[in-house]
Parts: sequence; structure tokens; C-alpha cells
Amino acid sequence: MDKIMCGAPVDLSFRSLTRLTGSDLHHGFSKYAWTENPHSGLRPLKKNSESKYLSCSLRLSNNSIIDLCDLHQTVSHFLAEPSSLAWLDLSFNKLSHIDKVLCELHGLRVLYLHGNNISTLSEVDRLGVLPHLHSVTLHGNPIETNKTYRNRVISALPQLKTMDFSAVTQQERVLAKLWHQSNSRCRSSKKSLH
Repeated sequence: MDKIMCGAPVDLSFRSLTRLTGSDLHHGFSKYAWTENPHSGLRPLKKNSESKYLSCSLRLSNNSIIDLCDLHQTVSHFLAEPSSLAWLDLSFNKLSHIDKVLCELHGLRVLYLHGNNISTLSEVDRLGVLPHLHSVTLHGNPIETNKTYRNRVISALPQLKTMDFSAVTQQERVLAKLWHQSNSRCRSSKKSLH
């Protein structure tokens, strides 16, 4: 695992990708991830004997991806150890939801979702099942305009160390906890009135 951890990211950013796989091309021409070779960075990408990359990082940023239904297959296609995926960059795409498939990436530590079209703040709660997630970016999505945005995210993901490239402070944790308790009481009161 240490050898995999030090591998360079598999970089499929800025490729004008619209889909992760070519399994659904009846919508006309689609450019998809599996047809691409990753960018070469300063650190060379290393492969195993099966031509899979020794990396735990995948960049799919700055594309036009609208859904993640084939994310597992894509991760398995490129990475030698798909279960070791720890860093996933999906920033600047056209994602409108936090897909449940992200919740199955239990080793995920860093998730970039900034610059998408996510508009339902409660969808952040789904990421609460990721025990190792310590850094997330969601700025540049419609949810950012919600006045409870930062409190809600920190409340839903109390293990976060950074959010939107900014450290989560102890004071923010306390405020998020108080916000959550207050919000829970309000919902309980409303239910008992009905």
C-alpha cells in the first residue's frame, strides 16, 4: 500500500469528458474516460503488470461529467488497487447531485466537488458514512448560497479538518454542534405539533 500511496495522481482533467464509460452512447457522440491516457506530470505514473496505475488519486476535474454511475468501473479500470482510492477530484464538472456511489468509497480522505451544480444542501449528509474523509470542497455550487452552508457541512461531517481549502476551527465545530442541536429540536417540535 505504501508503494501505491506514493504514486502520482491519475490525471484525466481538462479532457472534455462527458461520461465515465462508453456504455451509454445512444445520446450521440460522447467523449469518455476509458478512451483517454492520463496526463504525465512531474512524477511519472507507474503501472503494475496488468497495466493499471499504482496510485490512490484520481483527477477528473474540469470536464463536463454529469453523473457518476460508472465511477466504480472507471476507478477499477485505471487503478491497481481501487479500494485504496483516497483522493478524488471531481471539481468543475456538471454534477447536480452527490451521488450515492461516492459513499461506497470508504478509503476516501479528500473529495473535491467545487464548481459543480449541487443545489440540495441535505445531500452532503450522505458523505457522513465516509469515516476517513477529512477534506472536502463544495464552494462554487448553488448550496454555498444557503446561510447555514458551512455549519450544515461541518455538522454532517464532524471529522473534517478542512472545508473549501480552509481549516475547520474548534469554534466552528462547537457552533456546528449547537446549530445541529437547535435544528434537531426545532424539527422535533414541529413533528409533535402535527
